[in-house]
Amino acid sequence: MLSDLDEIPVCVGYEIGGQVTDRFPFPTELAGAKPVFETVPGWGCDLSGARKWEELPAAARAYVTMLEEAVGCPVTYISVGPERESLVVRER
Repeated sequence: MLSDLDEIPVCVGYEIGGQVTDRFPFPTELAGAKPVFETVPGWGCDLSGARKWEELPAAARAYVTMLEEAVGCPVTYISVGPERESLVVRER
């Protein structure tokens, strides 16, 4: 789904009342919250044939690594297509 994008926007925080936070806004603040985006390079190719971490383009691996750092949790499964077997399982 992201393969055709030149750049991928990633919400990294919210501006509320002139201050930026990395926490999701409390519901009463949500209407006034403005998302803060960073962009990362896209990879511009079809990933559906990949089944190993090493088969993903460097930009796709960097995107997953950035997400892991942002949420503080490792990503083990990466879907690369609609079929059940269209999956990269990242070995650690």
